[in-house]
Amino acid sequence: MTTKSSNKSFHNAKTAKKDEFYTQLTDIEKELGHYKNHFKRKVVLCNCDDPRISNFFHYFSYNFEQLKLKKLITTCYKNLNPEIFSQNKFEKAIYLEYTGDKNGDKIPSPDEIGIKPLKGDGDFKSIECIELLKQADIVVTNPPFSLFREYVAQLVEYKKKFVIIGNMNALTYKEVFKLFKENKVWFGHSIHSGDREFGVPAHYPLKAAGCRIDDKGNKFIRVKGVRWFTNLDYEERHEEFILCKKYNPEEYPKYDNYNAINVDNTKDIPCDYKGIIGVPITFMDKYNPDQFEILGNEYDLKIPKGRGYINGKRMYGRIFIKNKKL
Repeated sequence: MTTKSSNKSFHNAKTAKKDEFYTQLTDIEKELGHYKNHFKRKVVLCNCDDPRISNFFHYFSYNFEQLKLKKLITTCYKNLNPEIFSQNKFEKAIYLEYTGDKNGDKIPSPDEIGIKPLKGDGDFKSIECIELLKQADIVVTNPPFSLFREYVAQLVEYKKKFVIIGNMNALTYKEVFKLFKENKVWFGHSIHSGDREFGVPAHYPLKAAGCRIDDKGNKFIRVKGVRWFTNLDYEERHEEFILCKKYNPEEYPKYDNYNAINVDNTKDIPCDYKGIIGVPITFMDKYNPDQFEILGNEYDLKIPKGRGYINGKRMYGRIFIKNKKL
């Protein structure tokens, strides 16, 4: 179980831009298994990945034929600033293009995976990396959490489909929340609670109880609040969220400064309330766009004082919704 201190370390790492976290293969397999039909004859780009160690590259290269991919492109960031991200063990940033098995053994071999140098540092914002992005149909990766906002903005600008992993609090970013509200982005299927383990570089300091080192010397930390963010549809997000409780004004008070009721736990959303409901951001784990309409949050609804109050008490941040079925 991740401790408060481990999440503090994660936050500190984010602040210091040491956010080079390697997603575990099991988490990738659990999520991407829900999108297999989307990958057929598509070019997949993993543009925040070192293919020499990336589990995203491993997943797509070993499942290339099964997914019927057209091409796999991966790029590796080589930071020119030694204080940020990598240890600079390699002289150049690289990229590779893999077009599938050539010798019939269904195993990606060095002869089939040609590593090519990039001119620059491999920054996803660089011109040469944007040219690779333009070739892609779907982007799948673990972008630096500290650059999540601008990373998503670039994907939207170039109209790309994507499955990326990040901290769920990124949902509260103005630009990202707008995408959720407009049903242009949603959480993926496989992570809705708990924490997840990420690999970290060898130089990463391990100071929290949730960290470990395996028998090969690889370092890992556990992080709470991560989610997959995607604009690829999957069947399960259209399943109706079963509501069991009925509305009564005593249990569901209205805000002093906004005409909506407050609900502290998503599971307690009343099944028969037609008005506006304030729910926590964890509601997005259960969000079915056919069942609910997202109206906004405190800021884009311009709620007085920037937050809902009940009996003079400032409440937690909320997403305001309506039940479309009533």
